[in-house]
Amino acid sequence: MSPDSITDPVSRHGEGEFRGRSEIALIGCNHISAPVELRERVAFTPQQALRAARELCESGILEEAVVVSTCNRSELYGVSGTEGGSAPLELLSYFGEFHKIPLRELDGRMYQRVGVQAVRHLFRVTSGLDSMLLGEAEILGQVREAYNRALENGSTGPVLNRLFQSALEVGKRVRSETEIGARPMSVAVAGVKLAERIFGELKGRIAVIVGAGTVAEQVVEHLRLRGIGELRVVNRSFSRAQELALRMGGQAVEWSALSATLDQPDILVTSVSGAEPVLTRAMLERAMLVRSGRAICVIDLGVPRNVEPQAEGIYNAYLFNIDHLGEIVEQNRKAREAEIPRAEVIVDEHVNKFLGWQASLEGASLISALRSRLNAERDSLLAARFNGSQSSAAAAQREQFEEFARELIERIVQLPAGRLRERRKLKRPIEGLVGLRELFGLGAADDEEGS
Repeated sequence: MSPDSITDPVSRHGEGEFRGRSEIALIGCNHISAPVELRERVAFTPQQALRAARELCESGILEEAVVVSTCNRSELYGVSGTEGGSAPLELLSYFGEFHKIPLRELDGRMYQRVGVQAVRHLFRVTSGLDSMLLGEAEILGQVREAYNRALENGSTGPVLNRLFQSALEVGKRVRSETEIGARPMSVAVAGVKLAERIFGELKGRIAVIVGAGTVAEQVVEHLRLRGIGELRVVNRSFSRAQELALRMGGQAVEWSALSATLDQPDILVTSVSGAEPVLTRAMLERAMLVRSGRAICVIDLGVPRNVEPQAEGIYNAYLFNIDHLGEIVEQNRKAREAEIPRAEVIVDEHVNKFLGWQASLEGASLISALRSRLNAERDSLLAARFNGSQSSAAAAQREQFEEFARELIERIVQLPAGRLRERRKLKRPIEGLVGLRELFGLGAADDEEGS
C-alpha cells in the first residue's frame, strides 16, 4: 500500500512537504480589542505584509505565514513546527518589533489563538461574524486578497493553503445560505449614513471624495443613489481619479489642489493609504474661515487615519473616524443577529472538516515516517547479517529475508492506514499522534539521530 493512497491532495495549491507536526497560531487585534489609535499603528501595507510573512518564515519562527490587515484588524496567521504553544509569544514579540511598539503598549490589546481556536477565528472572520458591521461584504474579498498575495509570495504551504481556501468557502456559504449578508452593510454605507444624520437628505449637496480605491468607489455609489448634487474625486493618481469621476458623473481634482477643494463641499470622505494624515487641522481651519463657518461633515475611513486627530473640535466641522460607527453597528447587528446561530453551525461544520483533514494528513505522515524507520532498520539488520558474504547462496538468502521483511512491514502499517481512512471519512481528529511519534522515535530530531 502506497502512502499516497491514504491522503487527500493537500490542496489546489498545496505543493510542498508536510512534516507531520503543525500548530496553527494567530495573534492580532481588531475593533473590539484595540482603539483606532493603536490599530493605525499596527496596520500593515500590502508590501509590509509580504515582508513580515517572509521574515517570519526565514527566521524559523514559522514554516508558513499569512498577514491579514484591514481597517478594523491586523492579524498574523502562521504554522509552527514546534509543540508547546510558544508560537504566539514569538509572534507577539515580532509584531512589536516590526511596528516599533513596546510590548507593554500591546498588553491586553492583542488576542492570541492556537489550534482549533485559530481555525474557528478565521472562519468567523470570513463569515462576517467577527466584523464591526455584522455580515459586512468587504472582509471576504480582503482575506482573499491577503491570501493570494501570500501565496504568490511563497509564504504559504499545505496547511495555510487548506485553511484559507476553507475559510473562503465558509464565507461564501454563510452569505448564500443565511441572511447574514442580506441588505449588506459596509463601512462605506455607514459613513454615508453618518452624513445623513448631519444634513438629513443629501440631495443637491456637494461631496469631495479623497481616494479612489474600493471603499471610495462604494461611497461614491451610495452618494449617487441618494441624489448627491456635485461630486469631486481627489487622488494621488490623477488618472485613477479621472477614471472614477468619469464613471460616476463627477469631476477629478489634482492632488495638489486638495486644500483649495475644501472650500465648497458639505461632505468630505477620506479613504487613502499612508502612514501620515493627508488632512491637517490647519487645512480645515483655513477652509472654515473661507466657508464663513458653514458646516462640513468629515468622514475619515482610513486606517491609519487620514485626518489629523488634532482637527477634532473645530466649530461646525463634524469629524468622524471609523470608531464612530458604533450606533450604526448596533442597529445593523440587531437586524441580523437572528441569523448568527445558523452561520455558527456552518462555521462549526467546516472547523470539524478542517480538523479531520489535518489529522488525516498528520496520521499519513506518521505512517510514512513509521514505514521509513522500519525499512531503515531492515536494511541495517540485513547489512549486518550478510556483511562480506559474496556467495550466491548468501545473496539468495538475503533476497528472501528482504522480501519477507518488506511484506511484514506492509502488514504492520496496513491496519493503522485502514483506520486512518475510516477516521478521515468521519472527519474526526485523531488523538495521540504526537505521543506515538515520541514513543516510536519518529520526530524530526529522532530521524536525524537515527539516520
